Amino acid sequence: MYAKRIYNERPKEKRKGLRSGKGSQGAKIAAPSDRPVEAGVRMKERGFTFIEALVVVAIIGILVLFSSPGIQNALTVRSLENEARSVLTTFQQAKFQAARVKLDHRVRFDDSSGRWAYFIEQEFTDGTWHEIPGFLRKSVRSRYAITINLPNPEDGAPGKTAVFSPFGSVVNYDPNLLFNISLQDARITTKGQPGTRNIYVYGGGSIRYEKAS
Repeated sequence: MYAKRIYNERPKEKRKGLRSGKGSQGAKIAAPSDRPVEAGVRMKERGFTFIEALVVVAIIGILVLFSSPGIQNALTVRSLENEARSVLTTFQQAKFQAARVKLDHRVRFDDSSGRWAYFIEQEFTDGTWHEIPGFLRKSVRSRYAITINLPNPEDGAPGKTAVFSPFGSVVNYDPNLLFNISLQDARITTKGQPGTRNIYVYGGGSIRYEKAS
C-alpha cells in the first residue's frame, strides 16, 4: 500500500509543477528574476567603494601638490602670468572695440575703492565716457605690487588711462612716461626668478609684454 501511494502521488506533483511553474522547470525560469536584484546591490556596493577610493586618491594628490615647493612656485608664477595677461588682453580689447565702432575707447585703472580695478570705457559724441556692457570690471589681487605709469583722465575721472582711437593709435600717449603697467610678486623674486611682468603701450598702438626681475 505504501509503495502504491508514492507511485500515485508523483505524477500529480509533476503535473502540478508543469501547470503552475513550481516544479523543477518552474524554478529554473523563476531563478533569474532574483539575480538582477542581487547583482544591482553588488554593483552599488562596488561603486560606493570605488568612489571612496577616488576621494582618498584626490586628497592624497592635493596634499602632495601643496607640499612640494617646486609645484607651489610653479603655481605662483602661473598666477602672476594670468594676472598680467588679463591686463594685456584688456588693452587689446579696447583697441579692437575702438576700431570696430569708430569711437575712442580707453582702459581706466581706478583705485577709488582701495584696490586697483580696471575696465573699458567708450567716449560718446557728447564727450562723456561710459563703461561699455559685456566687459566686466577686473581687480588686481592685493598680493601683487602694481605700478601704473599712465596719464590721468582728461575728464577729471579718478585713476589712470590709456585711450585708443579708431585708427589704433594711443590718443593720450606721453613720451615722458614709461606708459606701462608693472606687476610684481616678491615671492618669485626672492627665489631668483623673474618676478615682474610689464605691459608696455606705445603711441602707435602696439602693446608689448615682457618678464623682468
